[in-house]
Amino acid sequence: MGKYFGTDGIRGVANEGLTIDIAYKVGSFLADYYKGQKICIGKDTRLSSSMFESALALGISAHGGKAYLLGYTSTPCLAYVVSHEDFACGIMISASHNPYHDNGIKIFDKSGLKLDAGIEKKIEDYIDSKEELPLAKNEAIGSIIDYHEGVEDYLSWLDGLFDYDLSDMKIALDLANGSSCFTAERALAKKGASLSIIHDQPDGININNNCGSTHLNSLKEHVKNGDFDIAFAFDGDADRVLVIDHNGEEVDGDKIMYVLAKYLKKHGLLENNTLVTTVMSNIGLYKALDRANIAYDIVSVGDKNVADSMVKNDFAIGGEQSGHIINKHHGLFGDGLKTAMNILAVIKESNQSIEELCEDVKIYPQLLINQRVKDKNIVLNDDEIKKLIDKIAKELGSDGRILVRPSGTEPLIRVMVEADSKEKCHDLVYQVIDLINAKGYGE
Repeated sequence: MGKYFGTDGIRGVANEGLTIDIAYKVGSFLADYYKGQKICIGKDTRLSSSMFESALALGISAHGGKAYLLGYTSTPCLAYVVSHEDFACGIMISASHNPYHDNGIKIFDKSGLKLDAGIEKKIEDYIDSKEELPLAKNEAIGSIIDYHEGVEDYLSWLDGLFDYDLSDMKIALDLANGSSCFTAERALAKKGASLSIIHDQPDGININNNCGSTHLNSLKEHVKNGDFDIAFAFDGDADRVLVIDHNGEEVDGDKIMYVLAKYLKKHGLLENNTLVTTVMSNIGLYKALDRANIAYDIVSVGDKNVADSMVKNDFAIGGEQSGHIINKHHGLFGDGLKTAMNILAVIKESNQSIEELCEDVKIYPQLLINQRVKDKNIVLNDDEIKKLIDKIAKELGSDGRILVRPSGTEPLIRVMVEADSKEKCHDLVYQVIDLINAKGYGE
């Protein structure tokens, strides 16, 4: 990761870690780098998103580029538009599932993938430099263009992907007061579904606030108090989705990936018979995949790592436990709404409930503890700690696992254990945590 770019673009508290000066410089650089070509911009519903949209558009137009504004929309909508229209790149203003006071700048290339790390490094160098790129003059000055029709193109594309009638289904939605407020209801209502929607009144500060895919309790209660076939919870920028079954129980990304991988295999679309997961997926998923004779490629955390493996190895599907799922047959970008519609396609074809479709995945108890430390590298290279981790791994064998890894953005060591009981998870995690602190590494 670079100085500004993390695993998901530039992110920070609005007007502190992320400023309009940074946004203006990003827009200026991209306009200059792409020599005045078209650049698409989308935004989520945070209070600061319009501010950053203006700064980016000013930077682009002042340096000869053409800024096309999608307005309020989802990250996958932006990725779709950029990859299907004549754009040099796209910029999404969002901090995903973070609170409203954070915001971010995510840049996609013309294929809908996250921007190349080499270009990100050039942007970082420009942000830190005192260089001023030449302003466009006269007829070379760029333009700022309303492009709401791009959202309509995305919704039409989604509608064409799935040929089914949902008039016999009652579906609940939690829109996280975010991007899906502008897409999800329209897409599913067009298929005839009876919808009950919560958290669909964005006011700039309520995005992800005790709602959406990171706060499922209100949707669970909504389902338990109603009579729904299934429910979907999106995150702030709608590239993730989690499912609630008709009993009000969570169906996480691991189970979603299992259902979709089996569906693709059934239809001969699971290239190289492999699902891409990250190290955070549950051991229960892997045991279920073994029984289904589906291979898996395990990569580091981050949708970019998932997409990279899929491209490099020609795999069809991959994702994260958080509900960020990528299906190559529909584009190499995560899309919570598309994933929800894909799940509904499986349900309609199989005539099974989501519970029945993923009943073979038995999720193991898991405990993850974040320990703040003075130096992540010292902890990870300590021989005594490494020996304890090895000892625990051997003790767990094939009935569990331990994962100790550094945070990519904070001075934290993440210690995670999966085992056949909550008690064992707690005991083994704290063996590691206690040793870290006993050696004076903790804070």
